[in-house]
Amino acid sequence: MLNQQLVLYTEENGIAKITLNRPEALNALNRDVLEQLSSILDRIKTDPSVKAVILTGAGEKAFSAGADIQFLNKATPLEVREFAQLAVTVTNQIETLGKVVVAAINGFALGGGLELAESCALRISATHARLGHPEVRIGAVAGFGGTTRLPRLIGKGRATELLLTGNAISAEEAHRIGLVNRVVEHDQVLAEAERLIQEILSQSPIAVKLTWEAIHRGCNLTLEESALLGADYFGLVASTEDFREGTASFLEKTQPSFKGR
Repeated sequence: MLNQQLVLYTEENGIAKITLNRPEALNALNRDVLEQLSSILDRIKTDPSVKAVILTGAGEKAFSAGADIQFLNKATPLEVREFAQLAVTVTNQIETLGKVVVAAINGFALGGGLELAESCALRISATHARLGHPEVRIGAVAGFGGTTRLPRLIGKGRATELLLTGNAISAEEAHRIGLVNRVVEHDQVLAEAERLIQEILSQSPIAVKLTWEAIHRGCNLTLEESALLGADYFGLVASTEDFREGTASFLEKTQPSFKGR
C-alpha cells in the first residue's frame, strides 16, 4: 500500500483494490487524485498478475462526492476544461483496462464520483448509498462522461431526468433502473464485489476480456455492426485452447479447466 496517498492500492490473489482516499472531503476528486488514479491504472494495465480490480472509497460515508467544488469555484474556464479532460481520460482508462473493474459503492456516489462508477464494468452498492448527478444544481454539466454513459446504462429517458433535475436516488432505486447490479449491507460491499469477481474469474479469461470489449465497443456501433463484431470475436475465441476445453467439457459433462490461452 502507498502510504499518505490520495489513492491507495493493494493487490491480493490477482485482485487489485483501488481506494480513493480523501474521506475528510467525501473522497472528492481533484487533479492530484485523478493523476494518481491514472498512474495506478497504467500500472495495472500492463501487470499480468492483476486479473481484476475493485474501485472503492475510504471511510463509511462516500465512494466519491464528485469534483472538488472549491477548486471549481476558483478555477479558470481553461483549468476546468483541462480538469474535465483528465477525468475523461481516467474514465476511459477504466473502461478500456482490459480487465474487469467493479465499483464497490460504499456511500455517496455523486457527480464525477458516479461517473467513475459508470465507467466500471459492474457496480455493487451499499444499501445506504445515494447516487446522482447534481451538476445542474451548481450550474454545471456532467462533464466526465455522465451524459454519454448514463443513457447507455439506464436509457435516455431515465438518464435525462436524473441529469436535468440533479436528484439523488437510493441504492434500491438505482438497482431497479439498472444503474447498479447488486445492493448489499455496507459491511458486505467489498466481499460481494470480490465474490462477483471470483465468479467471473472462474470463466475463460480470454472469453471474458473479449466479451467486455464487444459490449464496450458495440455500444458505439449500429446494431448490425455490433452484432458482426460479436461474430468476429466468436470466431477469434474459437482459436483458443480455452474454447476447445470448454466445448469438450460441455460434451463430456465435466468441469472445464481454463488456462487463459
